[in-house]
Amino acid sequence: MANNAETTEQIGLHNLKPAPGSHRSRRRLGRGPGSGLGKTSGKGHKGSMARSGHGGPGGGKPHFEGGQMPITRRIPKRGFTNPFREEAQLVRLSDLAQVAGDEVTVETLVAAGLVRVGQGPAKLLANGEVARAVTVKGVKVSASAKAKIEAAGGRVEG
Repeated sequence: MANNAETTEQIGLHNLKPAPGSHRSRRRLGRGPGSGLGKTSGKGHKGSMARSGHGGPGGGKPHFEGGQMPITRRIPKRGFTNPFREEAQLVRLSDLAQVAGDEVTVETLVAAGLVRVGQGPAKLLANGEVARAVTVKGVKVSASAKAKIEAAGGRVEG
């Protein structure tokens, strides 16, 4: 029994193979008349099915509506998207228990895994309660979160 276990190799990415007969080679299109798929490569002559990037009715170009004016052009454009908008990374007050020490900075929040570098500024929200007095430096804080931190004996520095 032990001898059989030594000869059996474990399955891994290095030795995976498809089941016998399940893998067929791909069609090599446009390789001469002898292949049966030369010249027009099995697409026939002209028409939408012969064109590149267009699969005919139902599977064609994105947003193509058969010549009808596409919905993206029929509907009026509205609004504005600010390219410089920064989405804040939200941190709950209850999550501050994971931060080591009594000082809360962007670096300590990154070390605790509560925010990520380069994903926007961190902001403390008043979700939950703060268990100990902490000093918050260089992190945005909501007004209600600031009140809870100061009520717990901590302080918020700009």
